[in-house]
Amino acid sequence: MRDTRESRLLLVLLIAIAFALITVDIRGGEDSPVDGARQAAATVFGPIENGVSGAVDPIGNAVSAVRESGDRHDRLAELERENTALKAELGSDDRGRSRLKQLDKLLSISGKGQYGIKGAQVIAIGAAQGFSWTITIDAGANDGITRDMTVLNGDGLVGRVTTVGPNTATVLLASDPDFTVGTRMEAGDELGFASGQGDRPLRVELLNGKAEIKKGDRLVTFGSQADKPFVPGVPVGVVSRVDPSGGDLTRTLYVTPFVSFSKLDVVGVVVQAPEKDPRDTVLPKKPKPTPTPTVTVTVTPSAPADGLNQQEQ
Repeated sequence: MRDTRESRLLLVLLIAIAFALITVDIRGGEDSPVDGARQAAATVFGPIENGVSGAVDPIGNAVSAVRESGDRHDRLAELERENTALKAELGSDDRGRSRLKQLDKLLSISGKGQYGIKGAQVIAIGAAQGFSWTITIDAGANDGITRDMTVLNGDGLVGRVTTVGPNTATVLLASDPDFTVGTRMEAGDELGFASGQGDRPLRVELLNGKAEIKKGDRLVTFGSQADKPFVPGVPVGVVSRVDPSGGDLTRTLYVTPFVSFSKLDVVGVVVQAPEKDPRDTVLPKKPKPTPTPTVTVTVTPSAPADGLNQQEQ
């Protein structure tokens, strides 16, 4: 297309339409008129993301390399490929052990909270369907996943499901600036709302501006009506800073999440909420404080020099 006045006007018009659709989508929430388009995108691109994930799997690559080694070139090239495959398999063993550890933690947290979960693996991360802090998982409508289900891992709250395809789903992470969840302080009834701040700690607004909160206090999810999008009792994080109370109606806290959002692999989607609120039972045990060693110095008094001289005389 030539750079004409008509082409520039067309470009400006397309940009304006794009911004308008984004605004309508954000304000529409669950009833967004473009929700159908998002679901269609998940249906089309979900299998591609799943396929790409499988294509870069080191175990699959290793098996493929071994199978093809007998059909190509000479013995030297074959040995080189087998060596590469062996290294990939050794690496996948480490990855497998890591996943097994994550799965054990996930099963532990679901057992404590009595959450019915569907396990899934993260296959993509990025700006899918217009969100900034999202992941794509390899479980979808065919696995019983629906929109607005809680997602967690062995450490705590990961996010909530926003878009569902047949075999994949998009999860909005708790670190996203558009993410908000109701919270409750451990061993108390102080309620608040936590919001994502990207790679910074979560921001929590407590409803009680005079609440006595200190660094190290912990939070869990309060839960939503009908348990969607959030079930109660899921660990959220630890208070890292408390803003001074200035007589405001609310009080601001900053919370370090339990979950490391840059290291997500095995997650669980809560497909069945617990019969009763688990309260604080899902929180990990608090680490015991390390005792500070003390040093005792004993001073032995010495005899006066004059007394020694008198004894000698």
